[in-house]
Amino acid sequence: MSDPDKTLTRRVDLAFDYTLIDDEALANHYQPRADYEGRHRWDPKASWTAEEEKKLVRKIDLRIMLFVCLMFFALQLDRGNISQALSDNMLKDLHLTTNDFNYGQTIFFLSFLSAELPSQLVSKKLGPDNWIPIQMVLWSAVAISQAWLTGRTTFFITRALLGILEGGFIPDVVLYLTYFYKSNELPIRLSWFWTAYTLTNVVSAFMAFGILHLRGVNGWEGWRWLFSLEGALTVILGIVAFFYLPPSPTQTASKFRGKDGWFSEREEVIMVTRILRDDPSKGDMHNRQPLTPRKLFKALTDWDMLPIYIIGLTWLIPSAPPTQYLTLTLRSLGFDTFQTSLLTIPSSILFIGQLLFWTWISERYNEKSLLGVIGQVWLIVLLVSLTLLPDEANPWVRFTILSLIIGFPYVHAIFVAWTSRNAGSVRTRTVASALYNMTVQASNIIASNIYRDDDKPHYRRGNKILIGIAVMNIFIFLATKVYYIQRNRYRERKWSAMSKEDKKHYLQTTTDEGNKRLDFRFAH
Repeated sequence: MSDPDKTLTRRVDLAFDYTLIDDEALANHYQPRADYEGRHRWDPKASWTAEEEKKLVRKIDLRIMLFVCLMFFALQLDRGNISQALSDNMLKDLHLTTNDFNYGQTIFFLSFLSAELPSQLVSKKLGPDNWIPIQMVLWSAVAISQAWLTGRTTFFITRALLGILEGGFIPDVVLYLTYFYKSNELPIRLSWFWTAYTLTNVVSAFMAFGILHLRGVNGWEGWRWLFSLEGALTVILGIVAFFYLPPSPTQTASKFRGKDGWFSEREEVIMVTRILRDDPSKGDMHNRQPLTPRKLFKALTDWDMLPIYIIGLTWLIPSAPPTQYLTLTLRSLGFDTFQTSLLTIPSSILFIGQLLFWTWISERYNEKSLLGVIGQVWLIVLLVSLTLLPDEANPWVRFTILSLIIGFPYVHAIFVAWTSRNAGSVRTRTVASALYNMTVQASNIIASNIYRDDDKPHYRRGNKILIGIAVMNIFIFLATKVYYIQRNRYRERKWSAMSKEDKKHYLQTTTDEGNKRLDFRFAH
């Protein structure tokens, strides 16, 4: 028998410590399934230089990530322009109250979270490259239809339809990106993803500044023009996505993308091999393979993912109501429609800076939970200040505090990548990405009902509730960190007690999958 020290290559990644196989016997354990779309490019003995890989990743960034960010721009344009519409007296024009707006947002987020998991299951069957463009075109059509809202009923109906059609987009895109990126490359890419989301708020503020001036043209209010014109733009992006998105790294050839595809044979070998070396479980399913009921059940009952779901349910609540109500609050402070549109920009710029900085910190120091604690402390200080601020305070002071709340240390990109990393398998990753986003949408439902009409204009009661939730979140983050540390220590004790031959035998024969393997370590 060959010497294990010479046949096993040890790699340590941020999420787990796993073994790469150099001898033929163990290489079979890591070989992707026969119908895996990149099987013909898998080479366990392939090698390449760091410069080659760096150049290839830049190419993937330009070809894939840039367009993904553009698609997220489309999502947020249609999802977020309700805020700009509010600044143009939409509620008054439709004879709605702020409580009606709350109910509409509740319907939207409830529909949104209800669509997350079903959308992921459809995506696994059709492929994200097909399903994502379908979603984009359908939700854009509904977004345009908002130009013909007549009152409470039509407002609620369009909120529900938008939620259903937009709900699966984010987890579908995260699943798609895992086809191209290693686990330690994903967080920073997802930070670009949410940077595009925030830049949309900046761009849409300028767009709204111009479009809302159309109030009165053809008898339409400005917000009707806003919904129709921005929806038309996103329809175009959805149609382009049909032809642009490739199914996988080895399936880029087409009439639209070129008959030779985007990547050379060597580049495809590097892409497939580096992805499977980083996470061999990605070869367990092909990109048009649906989840079986058994696999779905196993993913749903993976209790090691529960701490992250709990975090998703609560951590964004303290910042959500001030964000949703920013334009209404600014109008109540005396700023006009066009000033309000422009005053949403500073918080977005701060948001982007915080997002990129804390994502870099997370990857630099391999930290997740404690960054969540920092964000909650930031919010507690500002929410206390907002609660204690007297009614007659200068409007610019209130605006400044609100902007700092909205631009708090936003670590959602880190948590989405954290979910994917701790899932440890395609099966669990598909479901976990949806479940995490479902809990986030559930948190939005809770948040949408904290500021009430009888508490306006400064919502002091609501802010006290937000402070209490932020304090609770600190304990949830710390408990999550302790849980994963203990899980890792338990596995390390069992793994370290095994001989080299025992470890080799385990890798060859184990039926443990994903994050249930003894050599898997949870990120925290």
